[in-house]
Amino acid sequence: MSKILVIGANGTVGSQLVRLLSDQGHDVVRTTSRAPETAQDVHLNLVSGEGLATAFAGVEAAFLLSPPGYTNQNELLNPVIDQAVASGVQKIVLMTAMGANADEAAPLRKVERHLEQSGLAYNIIRPNWFMQNFHTFWIQGILERGKILLPVGKAKGSFIDARDIAAVAASLLTRRDLDNQEFDLTGGEALDHDEAAAILSHVTGRTIVYEEISEGAMLAQLLSAGLPEDYAHFLITILGFFKAGYSEALTPAVETITGTKPRTFAAYAQDFKGAWKV
Repeated sequence: MSKILVIGANGTVGSQLVRLLSDQGHDVVRTTSRAPETAQDVHLNLVSGEGLATAFAGVEAAFLLSPPGYTNQNELLNPVIDQAVASGVQKIVLMTAMGANADEAAPLRKVERHLEQSGLAYNIIRPNWFMQNFHTFWIQGILERGKILLPVGKAKGSFIDARDIAAVAASLLTRRDLDNQEFDLTGGEALDHDEAAAILSHVTGRTIVYEEISEGAMLAQLLSAGLPEDYAHFLITILGFFKAGYSEALTPAVETITGTKPRTFAAYAQDFKGAWKV
């Protein structure tokens, strides 16, 4: 079995990916920004580059994504790709975001291009908005006021469960027949936030509604939560893309790669219903 490095191993996707790969019998190396706590852990600071060479020692394949809170993703990730080349890594699966390829000047697009030109075997996966945002980033308004508070109007999104993203990544890391391809990942349905709120209401027995707020109000919330100003403005920009309808598209990629249809929003809500109960 392969030795696989998972960068972002404690994150929403990374933690699921580690579990899947470990269950398959692979030797999984998890990055941590703190001192390693287990034999699986390796210290890596993407901002400073500390631990980069050590992290890739003996690694055959790697999963790569940018840490949240940073907008200079190319400055953080391009050196990681270069180190992978220098260390003899065979393949990288890079996770960016749906729409990252729309602007060649965008930092994430620069990372994609750098990987494409690296000579490594690769896959690029671009997931749509995570279902898990509803019980993490958007949860405060739901718990305190029974409201999903976002500046996205009536636009629909083909939300995807992070567990399905992890399943795609696990498959691509351990096969070579789909090398050097890129995939936009979506769920199997497109919902607006009124429809999402109705599903959450049904599974929790609470009244949960969607309320549109202004971009200014959203920005104030993000800044009060301690997000860096440039990253908060970045989130407002991509929420604007959602409102403009760019997150509605559906793709068959999850089923094509894994052989299984993506989870529905109702199934996700049922699995995590305890998160929204007060």
